[in-house]
Amino acid sequence: MSVTRATSLSAAFLCGTVLLAGCGGGGAGGSEGSAADTSRSIENCGQNVKVSGAGPQRAVSLNQGTTEIMLSLGLADRMVGTATWTDPVTKGLEKANAKVKRLADNAPSFETVLDREPDFVAASFASTLGKGGVATREQFEKLGVPTYLSPSDCEGKDNSGDGDGVRTKPLTVDTVYREVRDLARVFGVEERGEELVADLKSRVAKATKGLDASDVTLLYWFANSDSPYMAGCCGAPGLMTNTLGAKNVFDDTTDEWPQINWETVADRDPDVLVIGDLTRKSQTAESAAKKMEFLESNPVTRNMDAVKHKRYVLLSGQAMNPTIRTVEGIEKVAKGLRDFGLAK
Repeated sequence: MSVTRATSLSAAFLCGTVLLAGCGGGGAGGSEGSAADTSRSIENCGQNVKVSGAGPQRAVSLNQGTTEIMLSLGLADRMVGTATWTDPVTKGLEKANAKVKRLADNAPSFETVLDREPDFVAASFASTLGKGGVATREQFEKLGVPTYLSPSDCEGKDNSGDGDGVRTKPLTVDTVYREVRDLARVFGVEERGEELVADLKSRVAKATKGLDASDVTLLYWFANSDSPYMAGCCGAPGLMTNTLGAKNVFDDTTDEWPQINWETVADRDPDVLVIGDLTRKSQTAESAAKKMEFLESNPVTRNMDAVKHKRYVLLSGQAMNPTIRTVEGIEKVAKGLRDFGLAK
């Protein structure tokens, strides 16, 4: 199907059946009043996202992070596509995830998304929902499709340059919780959103109770052995580090994921290496096994203290991104520090 044909079909579908303000005519959102009477809106990354009636019924999530929030909110039956995966879906969501068509393991084409006739599109990253990605928000919204971008990738962050962006303000866990609440409001399931946030807060409190990691240094390696991506000060790894009271050895850079040479890494010599265990295959050394093999054989890194003592904490790629699984990252790093005897 051509893009022109897909666009025509999607526009007709949206204005005929989807409960969105601006399509004209009355919505089928409920027995009382028009769709406009029950509209909900949120401010999101400088745009107003507005839905009416029962909210989206054919949502597409372009990143695993937004997908797992929607699935956690019990919205699988209102989703028609997911894309851009780094890891298996989080435990407990397997059955829900199996109900939703995966459009691509990486970024799908704009045409592929339109073929699903979406009435709402969400993404975790501006690199996915923006210029150079699947499509811009404006391209979707010209068709009457509202879009949502994770606030963790736009608030306090500059994505205008190359790479993964620069943090102008440290990410906080409250921004992650707000994404949950935003999506819950869009779909009209606010109570589920509050329940999910309460559970995440409880997990963070349990993981950090009595923890003293003030003397511990950490390094976060996401991917690539040739020119490794290490975490800067202020993204999801910074959130984890600050929550645990530890120190990131690269907290002197505001780049989200700067590429740093191994000589500099060895010179910083962190107490613990937090390494991504990814299942995708777009970079070198994606899996934790490949990363550890590299660290223990490379002459520059094999004498690092953390390598010699195998002080590794393995995290999913999603846990190292600003998502609800960042809480999983807090839990696993806290457990690792205790297991290594580095923190109470």
